[in-house]
Amino acid sequence: MLRVVVLVSGGGTNLQAILDAVDAGRITNTEVVGVISNNKNAYALERAAGHGIPAQCVSPKDFESRDNFNRVFLEQIDAFAPDLIVLAGFLVVIPEAMIAKYCNRIINVHPSLIPSFCGTGYYGLKVHEAALARGVKVTGATVHFVDEGTDTGPILLQKSVEVEAQDTPKTLQQRVMEQAEWKILPRAIDLIANGKVKVEDGQTVVCE
Repeated sequence: MLRVVVLVSGGGTNLQAILDAVDAGRITNTEVVGVISNNKNAYALERAAGHGIPAQCVSPKDFESRDNFNRVFLEQIDAFAPDLIVLAGFLVVIPEAMIAKYCNRIINVHPSLIPSFCGTGYYGLKVHEAALARGVKVTGATVHFVDEGTDTGPILLQKSVEVEAQDTPKTLQQRVMEQAEWKILPRAIDLIANGKVKVEDGQTVVCE
């Protein structure tokens, strides 16, 4: 049974997609054992509580230094003894010590087809604003493993979404979530839970 901890900052729609997929049997051999947010007002914490999942807030704002936050944050992660850590709209830089300790055991979902519209400064609506400003006809979402860079880790899954002429950043964001993020993130977790993913020479190999 894969023990999963989900990290969130906001509403938790990707968390909800994971929970729904577990309930529906689309994610197998998996248990979400904890949810951590950097935002005490994140609705994602309520979603977790509604599923009986331990949820807590660990915010950098509550610590005198980033080093202290990083230490306590990693301690809270370790307390759940996770096999996989899922970043589902988590807007805090992951400590290097955590990336090293959980190498190839942290995944992130990003709302573009990496390497387009990714890296520092590209998050939330900013990604979709940039896509529309560039005039792309296709965008999408990517699930990738997390390394020391920003959106630079090995790509696991991608799904494309067509851009429509009347799109605004908000309508495009919603469609990318519905058609891509909420589909490939649960799929990625299920693949990992069933031992179908490995990382070789900086790239992922999926064995269906």
